[in-house]
Amino acid sequence: MVKERKVILISCDSPRSLLDFRGKLIEALIVKHEVIIFTPKIEHPEIKSKLSEMGVKVYENGLNPSNVSVLSDLRYLFELRRLIKATKPDVFFPYTFKPVIYGAFVARFCRVNHITPMLTGLGYNFLNIGSRKTVVQKITRILLKLSLRASKRLQIIFQNKDDYNTLIRANIITDKNIAHVVNGSGVDLSHYEYSPPDLNNISFLMISRLINAKGIKEYYYAAKQIKEKFPEVVFKLIGPYDENIDAISADLFSKIKSDGTIQYFGLVDDVRPYINQSSVIVLPSYYGEGVPRCLLEGMAMGRAVITCNSVGCRETINPLLRKANGFLVPIKDIQQLASKMEYYIRHTDDVARFGLNGRKYASEKFDVNKVNQTMVNILEGA
Repeated sequence: MVKERKVILISCDSPRSLLDFRGKLIEALIVKHEVIIFTPKIEHPEIKSKLSEMGVKVYENGLNPSNVSVLSDLRYLFELRRLIKATKPDVFFPYTFKPVIYGAFVARFCRVNHITPMLTGLGYNFLNIGSRKTVVQKITRILLKLSLRASKRLQIIFQNKDDYNTLIRANIITDKNIAHVVNGSGVDLSHYEYSPPDLNNISFLMISRLINAKGIKEYYYAAKQIKEKFPEVVFKLIGPYDENIDAISADLFSKIKSDGTIQYFGLVDDVRPYINQSSVIVLPSYYGEGVPRCLLEGMAMGRAVITCNSVGCRETINPLLRKANGFLVPIKDIQQLASKMEYYIRHTDDVARFGLNGRKYASEKFDVNKVNQTMVNILEGA
């Protein structure tokens, strides 16, 4: 049976994510459906150009994703309501926190028939690292519960089972909610091609925004320990240092840039050359990820992994020991992180073996075409 053509409205909190994380999905949807994008202002002309070439309609807003801004948040609500009234979407697909929370409210109010919010990780709001919940966390949980209340018109998409169980335990959703779990955002195996790692010059690469919960401090101090024993080993870091409630301290940022422990490259447009020139990918994150894209990119290119035994990150490590592709370390454990780094330095055969296993695991579980087919089926069948 041929499915009817639908108007699908996508709302996000970052224009970069539209191509980096949803590009292939948009390409798959645009074949049969009209796709409309509601995004914060696009600063990069190449993103606008590519979206235009793909045939999607783009509407911009002033949403600030990283910080609380009552004015911009209210403006987003009113602008989205106006856009929904004008375009009359059949499906509303918001992803990340603010678009999910605010967007689901507005879509319900406007009586959109099918609302399919996707939670790409729960972030700070559900971290339980020895501190009481902040006012912002409490408010976020209340709003999330209201926006995700069970309805035949609402289907929630998760990127890992842990997030679903967390919201069930927190009584934010119930077993009456219609929910799906997909394998992250997937990775394009044709774009991130396999290349053998350099086993003669072991190097480690971390790709991340410079925020505390991503484990930047842990990576820096583990690297410092290893450099004392193996001064020839290289540590690299890619990612922006920008305004964020959890940005690393100015002092740590200054050390990263200047003391020689880590080679810092800032934000780059294409991570592939950096992965290609590295042996192992590291992400000691306890942020509350969906499934970290940087780990999938490294796995696709045949790189062994070190990451944390935390939500989302643990999804990337094959549980079968004979098909091991990396190590899980406890969160905030600098000693264990350094220990696994040293293991790779002393066992270079496993750097290559784990890398090959990671490529196979990425192909089996995280191939973007498989993930997107599931997503298309959810959106079309909504």
